[in-house]
Amino acid sequence: MTSLANQLDNLVWGPPLLILLVGTGLYYSIRLGFLQIKKLGFALTLILRKSDGKGDISSFAALATALAATVGTGNMVGVATAIKTGGPGALFWMWVAAFLGMATKYAEGVLAIKYRTLDNKGQVAGGPMYYITQGMGKKWRPLATCFAFFGTLVALFGIGTFAQVNAITSAVNHSFGLSPKWLSILLALLVALIIFGGIQSISKVAEKLVPFMAITYILATLMVICSHYTQLLPMLGLVFKSAFTPLAAMGGFGGALVKEAIQKGIARGVFSNEAGLGSAPIAAAAAKTKQPVEQGLVSMTGTFIDTIIICTLTGLAILVSGQWTSSLEGAPLTQAAFASIFGHLGQIAFMISLILFAFTTILGWSYYGERCFAFLAGSAHLNYFRLLFVTMVALGGYLKLDFVWILADIVNGLMAIPNLIALLALAPVVIQETQAYFHSHNSDS
Repeated sequence: MTSLANQLDNLVWGPPLLILLVGTGLYYSIRLGFLQIKKLGFALTLILRKSDGKGDISSFAALATALAATVGTGNMVGVATAIKTGGPGALFWMWVAAFLGMATKYAEGVLAIKYRTLDNKGQVAGGPMYYITQGMGKKWRPLATCFAFFGTLVALFGIGTFAQVNAITSAVNHSFGLSPKWLSILLALLVALIIFGGIQSISKVAEKLVPFMAITYILATLMVICSHYTQLLPMLGLVFKSAFTPLAAMGGFGGALVKEAIQKGIARGVFSNEAGLGSAPIAAAAAKTKQPVEQGLVSMTGTFIDTIIICTLTGLAILVSGQWTSSLEGAPLTQAAFASIFGHLGQIAFMISLILFAFTTILGWSYYGERCFAFLAGSAHLNYFRLLFVTMVALGGYLKLDFVWILADIVNGLMAIPNLIALLALAPVVIQETQAYFHSHNSDS
């Protein structure tokens, strides 16, 4: 089954999808005048600005919920997996995916607010399925249905459950030898206590946990990098060199081709920051704001924080500590980088960070999944989805790491395709909204 899944994964994440992902980000970057550079400072100031307008949660809470879903195992385990299979050059291609992905994420945020609506329970409903049907027209509903269907699958079988639970259970098992099966059941119970409260309950947890866990993790990785500072410049050189040339085997590292570096770097970059995937606009749509452009800018900062900062620090910690050439992989590989200076305390600190990262990702994706499910089956049946989601979390400790990541990659790719088609089709709307907002903003100032 793993062999078959590998073939399907290579097909889904082949050149067409990679070109579509990178091409969409490049197209928006050029058409928006590289807004991700010029307006990043302004975007960061908007994060804590008081929100006004209709919505379920504040702009900050929407960003925290989106970051809860993105800042997870992709940052800690996904980076390790990318470097292990694609070599240090994979980190360079993660940067490329993130830089272009910031423009894509901006466009998603703009469209999320512009085309959001209310469901039959009075809650905000938004995301790709709504900007497809309302922006592109009712005749495109089958495309929206495809997105919602694959989005539900990603929540249930991809990023939302198995990958996160597997990362948590393997890290705890590696440190304390506790049974993954019992741990996954405990996680399922904790998740159930929160997600049945809906977006307000999820965002309250995310607002408290995300800033704390992100800052703590950033400081810890900086300490690892600083303690091996003599290796920083050589490793950065290796990152750029191996991004364009094959890398021979070293120690427990099996060598990597440029193709592997590109594929793994972009795939893991998308897995981590979800730019182009279509998930973040589901949370962005719930924000209390009147301005699509402002929410687009806030959404854009999520990719910057997630990949440009956190993934980079994780990758550099793995490289400068020398652990990337060991026989370890996945969570234990990143864990070993922490242990290189913190010892057993570092293993525990990493494990706690991983648990928090992965747990908040589970919460964020439960919301994404239920919004996709509601589009397909209506809001009246949301508790059935939540029950199924909790069940999948409970089963997460029973699967092997390789199969989990392959399955997550496949459904991620299938979810991205309808969203990317919509982003390209609605590009004139995004560009018009952007020009109108900054023209008005510059006139006011």
